[in-house]
Amino acid sequence: MSKRFFDLKIDVYVPGRWYLAEPAHLNGQEVDDIWAFIQGKPVELRERLRIPLFKPGKPLDLEFAGAGQTPIVSARAAAVFRDMAASDVQLFPVEVEGQSEPYFLLNVARGIRCIDDAACEEARRWTPEDGRPDRVGQYHVVSGLRIDPSKTGDALVFRLWGYHPPIIVHETIKNALERTGIKGGRFDEV
Repeated sequence: MSKRFFDLKIDVYVPGRWYLAEPAHLNGQEVDDIWAFIQGKPVELRERLRIPLFKPGKPLDLEFAGAGQTPIVSARAAAVFRDMAASDVQLFPVEVEGQSEPYFLLNVARGIRCIDDAACEEARRWTPEDGRPDRVGQYHVVSGLRIDPSKTGDALVFRLWGYHPPIIVHETIKNALERTGIKGGRFDEV
């Protein structure tokens, strides 16, 4: 099997696209930890969340909600992740403001240590001198991201150890999402 991987990003150039706000509980209360859904770890979610609109517009199949960048996907995008990478992700039904169609919070529940520091344009880690002892060894800056596919094992979808923002997908996931005709996603090879 090929070992090509891609960073799944939102396509901010979709004309008239919507923007989603921070996930909240159905009663309107904020979620305690808005960063929980980008850590590359399983999460426990006991109740359905509501996703308010930050800016109304054209609904997308992929959007990152609020400052915490919580991935929200349509039913057709969720089906790809569920069918092809069920052991790598968690999908939680959510209510998106103004939408009757189903949407899901996509939690990528797997983190892998595979950034290829030498192949990246720049990869700097936090040091003790930075004054953030909780972050020492993790990545402070990564540009021109490249990973070492030999360290990914059987993963098809994952986050990066020490650098959580990117959602990395195997080319089979990319191809399946493209075949469904998803709107709002783009892929950069890593």
